[in-house]
Amino acid sequence: MSYLERIQSSGISRRGFVKASAAAAAALSVAGIAGCAPNSVEETAEETAGSEQRDLVSGEWKTASCWHNCGGRCVNKALVQDGVVIRQKTDDTHEDSPEYPQQRGCLRGRSQRKQVFADDRLKYPMKRKNWSPDNPQGDLRGKDDWERISWDEAFQYVADEMNKIKDQYGNRAFYLDSWTMNTEYRRLFGLFGGYINGWGTCSFGNYSLSPQNCGFSAAGGFETCNDRFDFENCEKIVMLGVNPAWSAFGMPINILKTAHDAGATFVGIDPVYNETYSLLDADWIPLYPGSDTAFLLGLAHSLIVQDDNGSLIDWDFLDKAVLGFDADHMPEGVDEKDNFMDYVLGTYDGQPKDAEWASRHCGASADRIMALAKEIGKDNKVALLTSWAPARTNNSDNLPQLFMIIGAMTGHMGKSGHMTTCVDSQTFGNHGPSLVKPGGSGLEEIPNPENDYVNDTQAWSMILGEPYNYTGQSNDGIEWKPCEVRTADIHMIFHGGGNRLQSRQAILQGVEAHRKVDFVVTATTFFTNDAKYSDIVLPVNTEWEREGGMVTGNREMVIMYQKIVDSLYESKDDQDIVKGIGEKLGISAEELYPYDRKQQLFNMAAGTIVAKETGVSSSGMANPFTDDGSQNADSDYELLLTITQEDIDRWGVEGQPQEGRIPISQLEETGVYQIERSKGDNYGFIAFEDFVKDPEANPRPYSESGKLEAYSKALADKVNGMGYENSDIKPIPTFIQPLNGHEDTYSDFEKGTKGDYPFQVVTMHYMGRSHTTFGNIAQLQEAFVSPVMINTVDANDLGIESGDTVMLTSKYGKTLRTAVVTNRIIPECIGLTHGSWSDYDEENGIDYGGSDNILFGNDVAGQGTSGFNTLIVKVEKIDTELVPDCDKPRRIIEL
Repeated sequence: MSYLERIQSSGISRRGFVKASAAAAAALSVAGIAGCAPNSVEETAEETAGSEQRDLVSGEWKTASCWHNCGGRCVNKALVQDGVVIRQKTDDTHEDSPEYPQQRGCLRGRSQRKQVFADDRLKYPMKRKNWSPDNPQGDLRGKDDWERISWDEAFQYVADEMNKIKDQYGNRAFYLDSWTMNTEYRRLFGLFGGYINGWGTCSFGNYSLSPQNCGFSAAGGFETCNDRFDFENCEKIVMLGVNPAWSAFGMPINILKTAHDAGATFVGIDPVYNETYSLLDADWIPLYPGSDTAFLLGLAHSLIVQDDNGSLIDWDFLDKAVLGFDADHMPEGVDEKDNFMDYVLGTYDGQPKDAEWASRHCGASADRIMALAKEIGKDNKVALLTSWAPARTNNSDNLPQLFMIIGAMTGHMGKSGHMTTCVDSQTFGNHGPSLVKPGGSGLEEIPNPENDYVNDTQAWSMILGEPYNYTGQSNDGIEWKPCEVRTADIHMIFHGGGNRLQSRQAILQGVEAHRKVDFVVTATTFFTNDAKYSDIVLPVNTEWEREGGMVTGNREMVIMYQKIVDSLYESKDDQDIVKGIGEKLGISAEELYPYDRKQQLFNMAAGTIVAKETGVSSSGMANPFTDDGSQNADSDYELLLTITQEDIDRWGVEGQPQEGRIPISQLEETGVYQIERSKGDNYGFIAFEDFVKDPEANPRPYSESGKLEAYSKALADKVNGMGYENSDIKPIPTFIQPLNGHEDTYSDFEKGTKGDYPFQVVTMHYMGRSHTTFGNIAQLQEAFVSPVMINTVDANDLGIESGDTVMLTSKYGKTLRTAVVTNRIIPECIGLTHGSWSDYDEENGIDYGGSDNILFGNDVAGQGTSGFNTLIVKVEKIDTELVPDCDKPRRIIEL
């Protein structure tokens, strides 16, 4: 029996485990951050100092998953001794260089053992004490005590309730929250007859739909940026709401820093002068959250009026490649007066969208808008970068289209040193065809027979009995349909991973919805809000406790990670939970999973392909084999891994030997395969290059006309047809006052009279968390304290100093945070870090956790956008001393 098994079988708590394994635990401080939480590593080590010689060298280094949705997907290595992880490190498979960078992990990934071995892991299946099938007492959710049950009892409870609800109300009585990261439970409910699933714009904001219809890109904008080496050819890089230093660790910030060192200058357009702008010495243009459309309209006007015989605008490109820019390029049968340029000039509505007009709405000075127009003229090598954040705002449905138009006007597309791009997540600054692609698991999708989806912004109100808009839309690519207003009678909520009742808006309405239904189940790893308001809680293990898997972090590499330790306590893999419930429902394990985890991993490895040294063309075929299994000479890819019959036997799986570039044993040992890049190699990529050279021969695949559409009837019809309130967009980008935007902080905007909620809030991704993940790790809470940022002028007016406790109050909720007074945020704006776990006191209606989503309601606009950066509040100093997050008791359920 291993050391870990002995500890687990003894039944002692995780706290006891930490103390009992002091030698291993003391090593956790080697690469981590010293914490202030109870049972700190340093305290434990001190208690046992000198008791034994600690060995921090021997053991087995294994490639560990870094599975969180942080935008990095980097290499994570764990040193394992007798089933215990004592150290971590990151990529050291080759020397680091700008051309061939290591895939280095960040502080979040390096703290992952603090998460896997955390005291507050869910240990056992649990039932809410006062819940019973005949008397659920839903009003006690979030207040009740818990009792431990067996897995068999848990599976039986869940299956019995599912059968009962289906018999009485049908499959549309199930609301399954499993669309974002965890698809396992969709397999179960799909075979059970169906469910209502959620969908949302989430991180993409209005990049979910808008770019597809105007010819800019597919959802997310993943093919609009040049290759990373081309950033060194830029003279100026303009960033609209961009901050990879906080939101996308790994390669992105190095790409920008390399461009800076090569001589590029930078401009940051943002409510906050953030860490990325600071690192790059960027010139800051501050503007209000949600006002980007007004800013860009003013910029377009400034380009037009300052253009001297084509000095700024690429009229030739507009002529051949853009639909609807001016009266001479409108679609057939459309009033030529409805063109973009005449709208900007105010030709027919009498209101020029000039820099002065834009300044009133966005806060940037008119002079700076005019100057920027000259700086980004067509003859300068300019990269125009935006992230998804500006589109996570209400009524910004035309924003991606407008950003594209600015790039088309200035000709910053399809050429070296010129870019107009949305950059975010793993592909930040490095677009183009993937050079390494893992294969599929072999599992086929199990469809949802009900084919019913509700938008995130309407999920809680739907459960409370209000109508919702069904548009056929989901995050699986189901085709959009005109709005059909539906109602549902929800009796069961099932949370399959994630932390929806924390990471989505309208937490307090969500609590009300959870207390209404008959039954709530959550399968998760920690006692999240989802779990807190459930009846049955099922403890899920982590990726470190599973067979392994494959992920990509950017286009140049693939990672194969391994199982690190056995499952802690009684936690189970999601797939095993699905099979356990399925067995009680009469659904066989073979129906749910024809392949086990090991076979799934082998299938992914065997199917991994890598670009040939000749490079990948836009028309290159991904499949290296033809239908009959022979080599496809036309493919730009080949198999990565050589697999022998001995390998197949060693794995104990089904498969066929194959010839690839490297042995599978090499990938198992190193954990990562990365294409070695160099300047001028065959893997470079210039976005829009073929289209810019010949738009007719290379039409944009996402637009009806094949052109970039400054006038997109399809986009307007789609968004308006979704039927949400506050939606009336035009085929051209126009200014729509954003719901809960800057103008709504005034009771009379024209007179400058402030209203009841005079401040806007910008919710920022934070270094210490990945959304809400890691939000319970004390060491990260200590290092990154999640303050609220307030401008010096505003702080002086309100009598607030750094370190004071302030209350943010919206129409929907109240939350407390510690203030940081700074000039790095624009006046009339508050900076609140996203993802802090709520700590809500129902008696006084105040959240002590600094949760952003406590402040949101279910306001909805446009294409059903989650408007996380359009929120208005009032701010006041409170004579309450907050307990630091790292000193708060962990959410540990003692049974």
